Amino acid sequence: MQINEIITKLKGYYSGIDFNGQVIDEETTRDKVLFGSEKIDIECTGIVTCCWASAEVIKKAGELNANLIICHEALFWNHGDRTDWLKENETYLEKKKLLEENKIVVWRNHDYIHSGFPLNGVGYVDGIFYGLAKKLGWESYIQGDKKLITSFLLPETTVEEVANNFIQKLNLNGAKIIGNPKTKVRNTFICAHVMGEHDRELITLVEKEKIELLIALELIDYTLTENIHDRSFLNQDKAILTVGHFNTEEVGMEYMLEYLDDALDEKVPAYFIQSGDMYTYITP
Repeated sequence: MQINEIITKLKGYYSGIDFNGQVIDEETTRDKVLFGSEKIDIECTGIVTCCWASAEVIKKAGELNANLIICHEALFWNHGDRTDWLKENETYLEKKKLLEENKIVVWRNHDYIHSGFPLNGVGYVDGIFYGLAKKLGWESYIQGDKKLITSFLLPETTVEEVANNFIQKLNLNGAKIIGNPKTKVRNTFICAHVMGEHDRELITLVEKEKIELLIALELIDYTLTENIHDRSFLNQDKAILTVGHFNTEEVGMEYMLEYLDDALDEKVPAYFIQSGDMYTYITP
């Protein structure tokens, strides 16, 4: 099967409806061929899925004779993968050389996988966060919107136990907790990107929905973080857990292998390569 056929079939497999209920626009979507567009009409020798196509992932893909990398995030460290500012950047040139030597095409699967893949008995569900729920063993605890998969009612546990579950199941180096690690929690919410813009709404949501544990992707040290720190001191049993954006989402790209054959109606050699935990934790 040619690479362009694989991309077309995958796009058709997902719902193609974005978070705002709109059909994904091919002109504005993030899901572009980020490298090797001149090679999309050649036969695919193998597929590698990953969160982001690091230099290490590219090297391993070459060793597996896989000429298509499907990543979730950007390739060259900026939204839209613009490279005009990188023409003399040494790291860009080395990474580009690695891709060229291994004759690899990179396609980004972000908007489509978040739009949802078909799950029997449920309908379309977010491919990234369903993959996370499945990996953590949380699929039976999903609450609310079954497509978005952001709310969970867990059996009573502690923040520390949840953190250890993330570390073990996602193969990570550690986790960061705001609040008391011994806090008992059940009502858990993936609050995505905590970066200031919508944090007032999040603070209100925590109060209104009685959320006990927030799982953040990005996390700044003010607004919601300050609020949860104060709540914890005042014995209001609230906490935040974060292991980072890519670490949280990459298991959705691993889960993609579970439905890839159905999506393509054909078996193509496929592998998941963990992009790797970028964080190293030093404690006293």
